[in-house]
Amino acid sequence: MSAQVSKVGVVGLGTMGAGIAEVFARSGYDVVGVDAGDEAVARGRGHIEQSTARAVKRGKATEEERQTILGRIRFTSALADLADRDLIVEAVPERLELKRAVFEQLDAIAGPDAVLATNTSSLSVTDIAVATSRPARVVGMHFFNPAPVLRFLEVVRTVVTDDDVVDTAQAVATRLGKLPVVVGDKAGFIANALLFGYLNHAASMFETRYATREDIDDAMRLGCGLPMGPLALLDLIGLDTAYEILDTMYKQGRDRLHAPSPILKQMVTAGLRGRKTGKGFYTYEAPNSPVVVPDALTPVPNGDESPTRPIERVAVVGSGTMAVGIVEVLAKAGYDVLYLTRGVEKVAAVRASLQRSLDKAVLRGKLDEAAREAALGRVQGTTDFDDLADRDLVIEAVVEELSVKAALFETFDEICKPGTILATTTSSLPVVELAAATRRPADVVGLHFFNPAPVMKLVEVVSTVSTSPEGAATMVELCERLDKHPVQCADRAGFIVNALLFPYLNDAVKMLAIRYASEDDIDTAMKTGCGYPMGPFELLDVVGLDVALAIQRTLYLEYREPGFAPAPLLEHLTRAGFLGRKTGRGFRNHESV
Repeated sequence: MSAQVSKVGVVGLGTMGAGIAEVFARSGYDVVGVDAGDEAVARGRGHIEQSTARAVKRGKATEEERQTILGRIRFTSALADLADRDLIVEAVPERLELKRAVFEQLDAIAGPDAVLATNTSSLSVTDIAVATSRPARVVGMHFFNPAPVLRFLEVVRTVVTDDDVVDTAQAVATRLGKLPVVVGDKAGFIANALLFGYLNHAASMFETRYATREDIDDAMRLGCGLPMGPLALLDLIGLDTAYEILDTMYKQGRDRLHAPSPILKQMVTAGLRGRKTGKGFYTYEAPNSPVVVPDALTPVPNGDESPTRPIERVAVVGSGTMAVGIVEVLAKAGYDVLYLTRGVEKVAAVRASLQRSLDKAVLRGKLDEAAREAALGRVQGTTDFDDLADRDLVIEAVVEELSVKAALFETFDEICKPGTILATTTSSLPVVELAAATRRPADVVGLHFFNPAPVMKLVEVVSTVSTSPEGAATMVELCERLDKHPVQCADRAGFIVNALLFPYLNDAVKMLAIRYASEDDIDTAMKTGCGYPMGPFELLDVVGLDVALAIQRTLYLEYREPGFAPAPLLEHLTRAGFLGRKTGRGFRNHESV
């Protein structure tokens, strides 16, 4: 049974602690906020005053409500003022020795029935709890930043936490309007354990100069619908904080994917800690400013002086959803488009699919009838490979099997005129293998569109070690004419998006397999705690578990990283035929299929 809580204390009034104090005050609690010294207390009060003032300015609170909230908070520098509190939440910097020292003091001050909570995001709650004489009364309450906005809250129980303490933390979280999930005391809990492996991989990708910071961030925002790119998010979190969280998780779990990328330590040592210092992966106009300003790494518009080739006539080989979408994008952009399929029935089927898609665009007001007819007039279908002879660009969009694609590229090489660029839409196979099947490897490039192609803005332009600068530059120019956002990278498994996305999904499956949390709890954590548009298990069921397994196997074979080995549960579900929405069952049942 949960205890009644009316009086709350918050220790530490930095950005996180001040936000937590504000959340409690908004929900009607009597709050005492404590920090070390008058200057820190004044800063904490300032954080809350500014935050509530912004709420009034945005119409989310009245001035009267703001004054009521501020009136519920008493600020002090004396821990002794917490003696009568029912619940005390610690939110001091993420250092174990500091948190243990605070809990030792709280143990001597707080009443015997008080609940002591830590807001740690990665440290062991057990290690903090044993600094007191009452570890059973200690629990983790991990709020997410900004605390007044984000609804997710991880309630972390240790092996000795009393059930009534956990119940109390859940009840309080619910009264705050949060979505609490109870988890065990494991490094990173749910959200950070999944998030920081992904962020760390992105930092390593930047460190090896695989892609620019802008392209890494744009790829994840546009390709996955994330609210921020990973490097911009690291700057927001603080590179010092990110390093400490990763280091703590690595020391507890010994997972190499959590071993902090060396560049993080180097940047922290150099004082480049992100927004808080005005410089991290990006440069900001001032410390704590969100405004990015140009620096030495900022791409120069039209800075690539590589010549490009004229593209007027394009062919798309394939008849699936992706092929039809690419045909539509090209036709609407004014290109003469030829699509090649196996059999006249599929020629007709592609035409019908294209017609339906364009008709929908007209109905939704995104295209007028004249533009639809013009687009259809630019498109022709064929079953004859010889018709590719006059094309300036051929885009392959067939099944994701290397042998099939390689055979096609060998055929393209024999038929297409000199100078024709040969592009593949593969999402994970090595582009260089296709280039090697031709006598013109300099003209072979990856052109990875995202599904649905008419909607998704992102295209990954993938260069092999043989691709000419002219070929890559021509594809970048093509994407811009298509009103797409091109990002460039080298020919490595997964390119940018899948190389960052699928290890994160694989980690979620591993977390589920050890029964640390349920599918629903993990999905809730990533959607409400991290702002992801879909949880990992929702996304896996949409993508298809067989597709996810194939991509993860490709990543593992390329990188030989033990942490990239496909989760056994993913393999077992795939073997059982539970492939997600397309079969009616994956991680969840989908009755409508």
